[in-house]
Amino acid sequence: MQSPESWATFNGDLMAQKYAAADEITPRNVGQLEKVWEYHTGDVSDGSGDVPMTVWSATPLFVNDTLYLGTPFYRIVALEPDTGREKWTFDPEAERKALTQPDLKNRGVAYWQAANPQPGEACQKMVYIGTMDAKLWGVDADTGKPCAGFGENGMLDVNQWNTVNEKWPLSLLQPPTVYHDTLYLGWAGKDWTDAAAPPGTVFALDARTGRLKWMFHALPKEAVSQTGTANVWASMSIDPERGLLYIPVSSPSPNYYGGARKEKLPLATSVTALDADTGKVVWSRQLVHHDIWDLDTDAPPTLVDIRKDGRTIPALVQSSKQGFLYVLNRETGEPIYPIEERPVPASDVPGEAAAPTQPYVATPAPVIPDTWPGVSSIANMVSLGGCERRAESYRYDGRFTPPSFQGTIAYPPTTGGTEWGGGAVDPTRGIYVVNSNSVVQIYQLVPRDEYEEKEQEGETGGYYAQGDAPYAFHLETFLNWAGMPCWKPPYGMLAAYDLNTGKRLWNEPFGQVQKYGFYMPESWGSVTIGAPVVTKSGLIFIGASMDSRVRAIDLRTGAVLWKSLVDAPAVSMPAVYTYKGRQYVTFAVGGNSILLPKVSDQVVTYALPED
Repeated sequence: MQSPESWATFNGDLMAQKYAAADEITPRNVGQLEKVWEYHTGDVSDGSGDVPMTVWSATPLFVNDTLYLGTPFYRIVALEPDTGREKWTFDPEAERKALTQPDLKNRGVAYWQAANPQPGEACQKMVYIGTMDAKLWGVDADTGKPCAGFGENGMLDVNQWNTVNEKWPLSLLQPPTVYHDTLYLGWAGKDWTDAAAPPGTVFALDARTGRLKWMFHALPKEAVSQTGTANVWASMSIDPERGLLYIPVSSPSPNYYGGARKEKLPLATSVTALDADTGKVVWSRQLVHHDIWDLDTDAPPTLVDIRKDGRTIPALVQSSKQGFLYVLNRETGEPIYPIEERPVPASDVPGEAAAPTQPYVATPAPVIPDTWPGVSSIANMVSLGGCERRAESYRYDGRFTPPSFQGTIAYPPTTGGTEWGGGAVDPTRGIYVVNSNSVVQIYQLVPRDEYEEKEQEGETGGYYAQGDAPYAFHLETFLNWAGMPCWKPPYGMLAAYDLNTGKRLWNEPFGQVQKYGFYMPESWGSVTIGAPVVTKSGLIFIGASMDSRVRAIDLRTGAVLWKSLVDAPAVSMPAVYTYKGRQYVTFAVGGNSILLPKVSDQVVTYALPED
């Protein structure tokens, strides 16, 4: 059983609540927080040499009286939690190539221990890390030495199960979810390059040996000759009482054209509950029908009991790129707050057939508006009216406007809404907190005979082949020549909701845009990557923003109570834990090329003064 003083999983606990029971640091004293130590892993690259740029989103784990981190070079680092002194490191000597992603990525490690660890016996406690080339390593949590009984001398080659449309390796960037003696493992792929790609799978593995227990398939066998993915690349959550595993299933390939996959794919772009012992589907709810927008379900659902109409209801909250918060009964998948099917625009692309309706959630209120913000007067003026002229030339018919030849204003686009971190919840107060982005992108399909493959510009822009689909795809963020957003701010928000009533309590611009060394007004907010953590004392800790600051926020009001400048955007969730009676907050500060070309290898820890 996890100690309330620890931070033992990627999301703090198996229910993905991102909640810390620690309460030494409060809204009254958080302003006194000071940096007590920092550590640099050395595993960082700005992409200027032979090693691709690093993207480090690793949540630190505090368990076994140790702070564990995974790095973008796929090393494991074990530190003393109160001093940052290095205990041990493990280096799998992994290939440092961007095989499926534009950059080197890692979201950290996972931890397992036997129910009754035998003293003096190795590998009764283990730490796991995956690599981009589909290797999963298991090492002894006390020494860092590979566990001989796991896979082959500590290494399991997950690519052995990549047997259908094996275009690229099943990249292991998200650490596995650990429950009892089982590891639940998803994978990431190469977006937007192929029509028929490896089909989505989740593996259940024996935590000691790596032996395959069961495999879940998201796509029907008859469909995989034309499509693929619908994989689980984000983290997952577990209901320990009910033995249910909740998986956020992504969109199928090709992402922006579905003419060859018109048959129903009911598990694609869904939240799905599996029996944790067998992998059998207990229930599934599709969040986007016939997804042609790359609106992956991109975060684990947060599990919490809520009080509604005099009853206690076992619930989950699924955040989404759509900006909707789906509040479901986690036993049945039925909506607690209504989900209605609303008519949406039809596609005008030959061969395509967009779904006639899409699920819509009005309560809780979406984290972003139903319509795009409109043209920014400042950006339009700088572009001499260019933003406005371009906006008028594109297709836009509201939410779920399909990709088009002329170019479609996509709001929200593939960047969300909410991103892969998801939200956090105070299970006692029933308050859910989530950060969101307001980003406008342009989706344009390109007929195959006009397509000329160009170099990918990054994670959020460029030309993409989409395999042998009749249309390639061009994606760009809607900016003017000076790099200014052509749409009105704010660009990022942080909001709190009362889950017992569905009411939004507050919704505030969050963070600051940083560009060319300048900071934009706080009222503009910032695009964010990462997620919040909530504490028992009523605080929110979060990095995530472009301005390379970490913050503490009042859960009650949304007011910023403390902030600290770090070396780059802290695009990981912090770990909040108590060690020897003192509460600590640790951030892995790695940066992300989507926000800024600014990266780091900093680990920084804060606490109240000891006196």
